[in-house]
Amino acid sequence: MNRPQIAITMGDPCGVGPEIIVAALSDPAIRSACKPLVLGDRRAMQRALTVCNSPLELITVSSPAEAADLPDSVIPLLELSSLANTDIDYGKPSELSGDAVYRYIRRAAELCLTGEVAAMATAPISKEAMHRAGHHYPGHTELLAELCRCDEFVMMLAGDVLRVALVTIHEALAHVPALISTEQVLKTIRVTANGVAPLCGNRSPRIAVLALNPHCGEGGMFGSEEADAIIPAITAAQSEGLDVAGPFSADTFFHFAVQEPAPYDAVVAMYHDQGLIPLKMRHFDDGINITLGLPIIRTSVDHGTAYNLAGTGTASATSMKASIRIAAKLAATR
Repeated sequence: MNRPQIAITMGDPCGVGPEIIVAALSDPAIRSACKPLVLGDRRAMQRALTVCNSPLELITVSSPAEAADLPDSVIPLLELSSLANTDIDYGKPSELSGDAVYRYIRRAAELCLTGEVAAMATAPISKEAMHRAGHHYPGHTELLAELCRCDEFVMMLAGDVLRVALVTIHEALAHVPALISTEQVLKTIRVTANGVAPLCGNRSPRIAVLALNPHCGEGGMFGSEEADAIIPAITAAQSEGLDVAGPFSADTFFHFAVQEPAPYDAVVAMYHDQGLIPLKMRHFDDGINITLGLPIIRTSVDHGTAYNLAGTGTASATSMKASIRIAAKLAATR
């Protein structure tokens, strides 16, 4: 079988990233789906192998091509940092580790853009450490959009039942209403429809759009964003032939959205917590993050660095496995 090569960024070496990568790559089902290439630090990855009591062997490579034909008993590592023990202390990310994390992500994106790998899957990072190192991005999504020179991008979190895309991402709640425009909502609908289609057998996905305000604004009593921006965006999307419905009141919508069979293929939420609280209630362990609209394929775990679990070998690799599996599936559609 032609297995796509997936670049897997190690993430914060002081968190669970290295351990969940080891656990994921110990699963025969994951190895049968792809050829992995880990981008990270040898000391941190070797420590994770020990913590996880893994029989896998770590082998340093200089390129994706060198890793392509290695057996499934090894983890190929593109070594992009040589951190000291003090820089990989569990729960204590440093400026040097923050800079290293940035370089893992940047290199993986470059390999995707040049076609040397088919996709990238990312382990969790410390945004604070990256900021201390001088890389000022709210998260992976915004960094990758800049690296890919892409303005039309959408952050979507997904599980087997729910897929939720966000009109606004990492924004203070007080700033959200001013960012809800017809243009931004319509862009999110379009990018979501295009990005979700490969996961739906390339048919037109069914998309639900949430309101911003309680009770959809209650005819303007609780806000005008629905009438001013959200409804016009839905109408415009429908006129383009997209299968879109809404706006729906978020307080009741998700009760129906999780019924079987699922009535919608994706949900467009107006802000971070509106969409991701219900998503994580349903998919806390198996949810993943997919950045839509990029010229490359990028998936990620839907959780943080979990410093409280780092070094125990007990962190769940379910989300990491799902990220790699979906990256491989999307790669097969291109």
